[in-house]
Amino acid sequence: MMRATLKPLPVLLLLAMAAPRALAADDFYGTKEPFAKESVYFVLTDRFVNGDPSNDHRDQGGAHRTFDLPVPGAPEGQSDNVGYLGGDFRGVVNNAGYIRDLGFTSVWVTPIVDNPDQAFTGGEAIKWGGMFTDRGKTGYHGYWGINFYKLDEHLPSEGLDFAGFTRAMKEQKLDVVLDIVTNHGSPAYSMPTMQPQYGKLWDRDGTLVADHQNLDPDRLDPRRKRLHAFYNTQGGLAQLSDFNEHNPAVLEYLAGAYEQWIDQGAAAFRVDTIAWMPHAFWKRFADRMRQKRPGFFMFGENFNYDAASIAGHTWQRNGAYSVLDFPLKAKLVEVFEKPGSDFAELGKALYLEDGPYANPYDLMTFYDNHDMARMNASDEGFIDAHHWLFTARGIPVIYYGSETGFMRGTAEHAGNRNYFGQDRIDAAPGSPIFAPLRRIAQLRRDTPALQRGLQLNVRLKGDQAVFYRVLQHEGINQTALVMLNKGDKATRVSVSDYLQQGEWRDAFTGRAQRVRNRLEADVPAHGVRVFLLDAPVTRADTRARLAELMERKSPKAD
Repeated sequence: MMRATLKPLPVLLLLAMAAPRALAADDFYGTKEPFAKESVYFVLTDRFVNGDPSNDHRDQGGAHRTFDLPVPGAPEGQSDNVGYLGGDFRGVVNNAGYIRDLGFTSVWVTPIVDNPDQAFTGGEAIKWGGMFTDRGKTGYHGYWGINFYKLDEHLPSEGLDFAGFTRAMKEQKLDVVLDIVTNHGSPAYSMPTMQPQYGKLWDRDGTLVADHQNLDPDRLDPRRKRLHAFYNTQGGLAQLSDFNEHNPAVLEYLAGAYEQWIDQGAAAFRVDTIAWMPHAFWKRFADRMRQKRPGFFMFGENFNYDAASIAGHTWQRNGAYSVLDFPLKAKLVEVFEKPGSDFAELGKALYLEDGPYANPYDLMTFYDNHDMARMNASDEGFIDAHHWLFTARGIPVIYYGSETGFMRGTAEHAGNRNYFGQDRIDAAPGSPIFAPLRRIAQLRRDTPALQRGLQLNVRLKGDQAVFYRVLQHEGINQTALVMLNKGDKATRVSVSDYLQQGEWRDAFTGRAQRVRNRLEADVPAHGVRVFLLDAPVTRADTRARLAELMERKSPKAD
């Protein structure tokens, strides 16, 4: 048996004696963040299910329609689309039971604000597999806002505006995470002829407050022209209108809009392109949101695989945002796309001790989404990835369709955002990926230690991962022992390191066994075993190691 790296026992005992406060408090936890109990199913709303064809607006756009626009150049048998395809609030609500039964507790939806009613005529022509090629593309995704106070017309149905949507989801025991944008609006320049909505911005009263006027950013004159003052003059991503983070009116406009959506039931925010605005802006924005709703949870997208670069967003002085865990994402893809890979690679991105994050347990963990190629794994690779995501530290996020391996390996403009649809949802339980995901997601939903527990690794090596999650806080005393096997053959796993004596029960079957010095279990190929002990930790070296992990999990919080 391979043992975790430990200090000699006398040193551990000295540590235990030297830290009476931590041990006497009996307080061991990864995080106290309430949102950590959640697991998130991410839908690109227009691509999920068309629940109400009456809001499709198939005649919109004039000569260049906005509905159903296939990307040219698709290889035989493949497709992608840059038009609207009809997904809406009704389609999500109609399938809330499906999402909940999968074990999820929250649904992240793409931005809901009003987008232009035409396809964009500027930029580079859309092409198969082409990133940042937007000519001919519509705002089906929601990220091209022109009025942040107004709901886009493709989403609601009668009696189901955003407030009605969040109520309906809450009735089905699901919270709604709203995707928000603050650094840009719609594409704003390079159009052959200026279009009536692109590059413009309206307020809650329908008053025009900003207009790019189809000018390149360096031709804007914000000092003399009021309608240019919302925008930066250096340009940003693609041809998007880039908001001026130094203009107080920009913050006031955006904060007012997103306070409105909180009032209508948004339970948390996912913050798009957080790196494009400075920390000072985000601190002011966070203060506004949490004045409206104390403790409001937000997580940002900084598309960066360097932990030190993205960690700054998590610090209190910068607004205390969580972030999507890109460094771990890179390792997840490396491990679960490739048979024979080493679980040890994941340990390099956990940062359980002396890492840069305010708290690594609050990070959003994922292996793909709409902005990158979907994970190109076998069915077994997806199963193994889900077993990890729903037992290890962090808050799991799964992109729609991943429960069946939908469009695996495809990037944007090559199938990543294809329409899922009711037929695929109805057929999803037949996928080999589906039932194992449901099983492990439901277990996490019902197991506090897997949601918020401190992670103590026993070994991450080869095809095996063995670790504890320990939650001893506010009357909860629970330890989960997790055994993962991503190999093609069943294996017998034996654990004695840090193992506490007591009555452990199988988390899936409920069968109990009395354990003294060793717990052994057969773990199926591409399988998971979880054992639970509902008792305080009393073993001295375990308590000392947990105390050390508590002390070192957030050394750079501020």
